[in-house]
Parts: sequence; C-alpha cells; structure tokens
Amino acid sequence: MQPMSLRELAAFYDDHLFRVLLPFWMREGIDREHGAFFTCFTNAGDRLVSKNKYLWSQGRFLWMLGRLMWSFADRMGPKLAAEVTAAARAGARFLMEHALLPNGNCAWVLDERGSPILTDRKGNRIEATSSDRLDLGISADHFLVYGVAEYARAADDRTAYLWALQLFDSIIERERTGKARSFPHDLPKGFRAHGAPMGMLELAQELADVAIFFRDPAAFRLAEIARASMRETLGVFVRPSEQTLLEYVRTDGTPAWDEMLGSTCNPGHSLEDAWFMMHFAARIGDRSAIRTATDVVRWMTEQFWDGQFGGLPQFQHVRGGEPHGSVRPENEADHMLVELRENWSNKLWWVHSEALYALILSFEHTRDPWFLDTYWKYHEYVFRTFPQPDPAIGEWIQIRDRAGRPEEKVVALPVKDPYHITRAFMHLLKSLQRINA
Repeated sequence: MQPMSLRELAAFYDDHLFRVLLPFWMREGIDREHGAFFTCFTNAGDRLVSKNKYLWSQGRFLWMLGRLMWSFADRMGPKLAAEVTAAARAGARFLMEHALLPNGNCAWVLDERGSPILTDRKGNRIEATSSDRLDLGISADHFLVYGVAEYARAADDRTAYLWALQLFDSIIERERTGKARSFPHDLPKGFRAHGAPMGMLELAQELADVAIFFRDPAAFRLAEIARASMRETLGVFVRPSEQTLLEYVRTDGTPAWDEMLGSTCNPGHSLEDAWFMMHFAARIGDRSAIRTATDVVRWMTEQFWDGQFGGLPQFQHVRGGEPHGSVRPENEADHMLVELRENWSNKLWWVHSEALYALILSFEHTRDPWFLDTYWKYHEYVFRTFPQPDPAIGEWIQIRDRAGRPEEKVVALPVKDPYHITRAFMHLLKSLQRINA
C-alpha cells in the first residue's frame, strides 16, 4: 500500500527533519559555553547523563551541521541558518584545538572542556595511568575528518580542509603500517572486517568532493582510494551466489561459513554501504556496481525482515535467525562475540534509517516497483516504532528490543547520536527531489 505520493513523502521527511529531529539537537545538543556538542543522553532523550565528548560522535554531529549549511541553507531560513553556522564554527574550532593527542592521533573521548580522558564501554570515567592509550579507535579519526571536512566546504574554510586532509593521511599511514586500533568493535583475530573498506569508501569519496571544492588535485588520489575500497567490498565481502554481504571473512579473503563470526551478516552496515557504493558508482558511471549495490539492498531487506515482530535485527546468521556456528579458542574473548550473542535481536534506529534511504535510492536507480513497495512496509514499521511519542522531547527512541520495547543499553558508544537519521533524511529529500523532478 502506498499511503501518500512521493511528493507528499518528500514533504513528510522535510517536516520530520526540521520539526521533530533538529529542534531537539539545536536545543539540547549544543555546548554554547565551551563549544562542540552534547550527545550523552538517555535512549529516550529525556535526560543528559554526561557532558563527555566522544570524538566519534562529535565528528558526526559536526558533519550534520556542515551538510545543513551546504545543502539546506535556503530551507532553514536566516534564523536557523545562523544558529547552525555558529554552532558548527564553534564546534569545529573546539575539535581542531582539542581532539588531537601529542602523537597526532585523535583522542577517543574528551571531558566537557576538551581534556582527553579515559572511560569504560558504558561511559564511566577511569583514571588513566601513564601506560594507558587515549587513542583507542581510529574510527574517531575517521568521523573527525568527515565532520571537519564537511564544515570546511560549507564555511569555505581552507585551513579546516587542510587540517582534515592531514588527519586523513595519518589514518592511511596507520592502516598501511598496521598501527590502526579498532575499538569499540575490536577486530577478531584471524578475520578481516567489512567495516574497514566500507568506512574508507564513504570517507574518501566525501573528502574528494571537498577537495574538488577547494580545487585541490588531492581529489584524484582520494577518488582512487574510494574506488579501491568499493572494489574490496565487491570482490571480497559480497557473495552473489549466496545473495549476501558478509561482515567478516578470513584474513585471506575466504569465507568461514561454519564459524559464528564468518557466517554473520550486519544488515545495517550492508544497507549503509550499499548506498555508499551507489553514490560512488554513480559518480564514475559504474552501472555494474550500482546493480550489485541494489541487489544487496534487496537481499538485506527481504531475507532479514523479522516476520514475527517486523523490522531488521542488528545481526543475523547468513541464512537468517540468531547467529550461530563454531568459535575458535582465540576468538572466545573477542567483544564482537558478546555483541552477537547478547544483542543480535536489537532493533536499532540507525539500521532502519539506513534501510529507508537505501530502498528509495535503489528505486531511483532502477525504477523497480519492488523497492518502493518494500519501502512502504519499512516506512510503516519505522515511524510506528522509533519516534519519541512525547512531542515535547522529540527525536527518536533509538534502541528497542526485538518486540519493539524501549531498552536502556549501550550500542558501540554510550551516546544518543543525531547522525544516521538526519543524514539519511537529508539524502532522502535530495533523492525524492530528483525522482519527483
């Protein structure tokens, strides 16, 4: 059933983004005293539980503001545009001044004023010793580059762009030399993770766009990194004969079908990467990659839909259902196994926002009505399940159990983050605009 036209759907997303999501973050998420952003809220968004600033989440918040400045200035109007610009400028300044450690790597988390600190997985502060590392995961560096670069283009700030490019080159060097650290999703021993080429594809192609804006020849180098990352996913992790995209393969690139890690799918990652690939393949005119990416969207949204409760579980066995299989002794202590065993059935906000955009973008590229029909099934579930029912709070309740009941738990970081929903909705508005045109 199609409850509204695509023009009405575009108006729906515009209203939800600017009336439900952004008011929460502009009201609650801006640190107007020190700069940067607050993201450590309860799952329901009714209480700020910490003023710590996780750099993973800070970079994502800055990206949101930068993209609003770049693509939605006319829609925001002068008052909101001025507020967004001021928050982005202060946030970028704070992050460029405080985020990097003496070794040039990004700290994992800062306190309210910008001093690097150490916390456990649940966000409790730990007193750091001289032997403790404060640069726990290179994903913090990734998202800082992502956010600062997006701000740099929107603000026409070449200094910020060069800062982001230098940090990006540091990421590449650490990954080349094996010095990159993968917290909070520590890489299981003996495996390669789909998240590595996935994240690099999006980071490199977005940074290439910013380099083009500044007329920097680095854009060619960045585009080649994006191309290689997409090829790695298509050649190693996508398995067309099994109609799946694996989250882990052995270090030699072969599948480990009989192992729990090797037979796991991450529907949210797969859908997110599918539209990353569509974006880049459209840039370079690679119709084959677009077809494969739309196939991935079909596989994930069709095979892993929860027929009992609706929606997409966080993790699935390649044939559906709870992850299972053998576990090597050296992997028993890996944190990812805790995630697979304890959290596989979670219904997460970000997975479903990625599904909404991946389905609409697949329809834009193929005009296959199957994607639109499937979109409406997901639309009904998502907007029945995730939006905060109290309009005085707004935003979404981000984490729910398999049956859709809210859960107060930590997924990756102890934060409530605006990034996935607002990014998906901004992209949805642009895709629907193109379709409707």
